[in-house]
Parts: sequence; structure tokens; C-alpha cells
Amino acid sequence: MELGLGAGLDVRPFYRAFRFDPLLADALRHSRGLRIAGTASLWEAIVTAVLSQQINLSFAYDMRRELSISYGRRARFDGETWFDFPAPSRIAGEGEKTLRGFRLSGAKAGTILRAAQAFASAEMTEDEVSSLPDEEAIARLTSIKGIGRWTAEIALLRGLGRADVFPGGDLGVVKYVAMQLLGHRARVTEKRMRRFADRWRPYRGLALVYAYAEINRRAGSA
Repeated sequence: MELGLGAGLDVRPFYRAFRFDPLLADALRHSRGLRIAGTASLWEAIVTAVLSQQINLSFAYDMRRELSISYGRRARFDGETWFDFPAPSRIAGEGEKTLRGFRLSGAKAGTILRAAQAFASAEMTEDEVSSLPDEEAIARLTSIKGIGRWTAEIALLRGLGRADVFPGGDLGVVKYVAMQLLGHRARVTEKRMRRFADRWRPYRGLALVYAYAEINRRAGSA
């Protein structure tokens, strides 16, 4: 859990390797200590990624909140109610129609239900996926119908803290990094961005986090 949440990642080798990188040097100075913001489990990261597909994050996190309120355990501290993220077993027995009541599309409801069933039955486990190299882990996750490469990469980045996983097809990569950091006039191809990111191995995912931080910093300065 510690690594998934980001706290356990040692960023010092990353800093030493890229302190003079023309795109990352400023970000390393201004965002020192930044790590990958993760989730408590791979399952939670998968669901969050599925919910976030092709919609704005505010809407995605609103659906996530509603699922947690309906299916998560709850506890009260100092008069305030807290909810945890639903366990796979709490979702696995539901039907797609029920999940669509949370404003999910049919495709998303089906994907989340299949993922819940896989984790609840131990057909797939976090320990199993954690033991695999990045590409094999991506292949394992995409064996669930509805989980594509982008979803798998985001889940590994956020759920397992895989610092070299690079979601090259993300809109933020092909548009915002390409245009605001690399100076392109329009969005570029996923293939081109993946090729460019090879210079950041074995920290491509972490480098992307710093690239986004630099974009936000420049926007705030402007």
C-alpha cells in the first residue's frame, strides 16, 4: 500500500539522473519531493481509471463517491462519517443494470463488474499482478474485457506505483505535454510521445508526473 500511495518511492536516483534534463530540471526544483499520487489498491485504481475514461474528472469522481457511499464500509469519527472504497466482493454480485443507476455507461458498468468478479473470486489478485514485469502486467489486466492499455497503464501507475509505466495515449500526453512543453502546434501521435519518453527510462511515469506539475506551475505563473 505504501508504494501504491507513493510514499515509499525513492526519488533520489530520478533526481540525479534528470537534474539537467531540459524539460524536467525546472520541475525538479519547483516540485521537489513530488511523487506519484496513488490509491490504496490496484482494484481501486482500476475502477477509478475506468470511470475516468473519456469524461471530465469531476464527473468521474462524483460517480466514484456515489459508489463508495452505497457499497463502502462506513465509520464515524468526531461526528463525521467516512467511507472506504468498496471491496470487489461488494460489487461482484450486482448486475450491470444496477451499476448503470450510478450514471455509468453500459460499457463501463460491464467492465467494472467483470473486474470485480475477477478480484472477488481471486481469478486475479494484486499480488499476482505485482509480481509481473510492466508489459506482462499490462497484458494481464487487459485480459479483462473492457480494460485497454490506457486503463491498465493508469491503474499500474496509480495502484502499484510503477514509476516507468507511461500512459502514452493519455490526452494530457499527446496534447498538453506535446504542445505546452515540447512546443508542438497541435496534438501529436501516441507513438511519437512514447518514442520521446524513452529518454526518461526507467522513470517515464514519474517524469510525466513532474511534466504535468511543470505545466500547472507555468499556468499559475501566467
